[in-house]
Amino acid sequence: LTSLDRYKGRCYHIEPVPGEADQYICYVAYPLDLFEEGSVTNMFTSIVGNVFGFKALRALRLEDLRIPVAYVKTFQGPPHGIQVERDKLNKYGRPLLGCTIKPKLGLSAKNYGRACYECL
Repeated sequence: LTSLDRYKGRCYHIEPVPGEADQYICYVAYPLDLFEEGSVTNMFTSIVGNVFGFKALRALRLEDLRIPVAYVKTFQGPPHGIQVERDKLNKYGRPLLGCTIKPKLGLSAKNYGRACYECL
């Protein structure tokens, strides 16, 4: 069996946010073995999904993400360009975003419906 220590994320640096009480910038690194090659979904689910669901934190913001070039090269890329996607969706002149709006955000049914509608 492989030791759990091999797969743990590591906080390798913590610094206070200038001018802000009880706020810190933390630098965290994860071993590449945790991530499935060529899967952006797996990478973001592992990093963002698990950390942002941690209830002990009152506020959290991802400021930067650095991905090793060797891992980036495992991504195949899209089969076609952005114009094909815009044509399929009939959406032009604005960013295209992919997201999942989770009920645990605490929105009322009306506001949850509105947020979902605005993503279309």
